[in-house]
Amino acid sequence: MVFARGGCVYILTNKIHTVLYTGVTSDITGRIWEHKNKTYPNSFTSKYNCDKLVYYYFYPDIEEAIAAEKLIKGSSREYKINLVNSINPEWKDLYDDLMRE
Repeated sequence: MVFARGGCVYILTNKIHTVLYTGVTSDITGRIWEHKNKTYPNSFTSKYNCDKLVYYYFYPDIEEAIAAEKLIKGSSREYKINLVNSINPEWKDLYDDLMRE
């Protein structure tokens, strides 16, 4: 799903939820595919096996998405956990649902 002007903020984790990674993209499906397939083997997400999409939120303007990403990245782990729990309390991988949209 590619957005003309907007973007998505997303949070990935590993299988045991010990690592959280926050990112931003205008192509959420393509970007998550890259994480899952370790397209960039030396990246943080590849190194720590962060390939489980547990949160994403669309913004109509990419600038808003970038600002939200900075806010989330600068927030505590507890804030990020609460954010995930607010939309995905089971911490299931949302990628398959995203692919069905």
